[in-house]
Amino acid sequence: MLKPILLVEDNPNDLELTLIALAKSQLANEVVVVRDGAEALDYLHRRGEFSERPAGNPAVILLDLKLPKVDGLEVLKEIRDTDALKSIPVVMLTSSKEEQDVLRSYELGVNAYVVKPVDFAEFVRAIADLGIFWAVLNEPPPGSRRYVKPK
Repeated sequence: MLKPILLVEDNPNDLELTLIALAKSQLANEVVVVRDGAEALDYLHRRGEFSERPAGNPAVILLDLKLPKVDGLEVLKEIRDTDALKSIPVVMLTSSKEEQDVLRSYELGVNAYVVKPVDFAEFVRAIADLGIFWAVLNEPPPGSRRYVKPK
């Protein structure tokens, strides 16, 4: 069973466009959607409404920067500070081109920082390329398998 892609996005329009783009890339990975940083952390730590989800980490996290409750930088910091999570690839997917956001994201250990293109076709291409790279082409660290054994 393929590991899921965790999409953390609160903007309904960006969410819909990202899901369309991922679908066009024809990835077989399930896409799990959460809408704020607190929900993302609950998913990753398997607590709250996600306490019964199967064990294992996502193949990649597509993380928005500006999120309600807990922002993307705080989510990234917690991921990198948690041994069981720190090897998950995290792509900051945001509309912010602010230098401080880019710098802070890399300081906290983001794997890639992608500014959402305004043009729909560009956006679809960017998301498809991201999904294929992180979920299929990227070689994960030893010990973190790309596939999860079904129960």
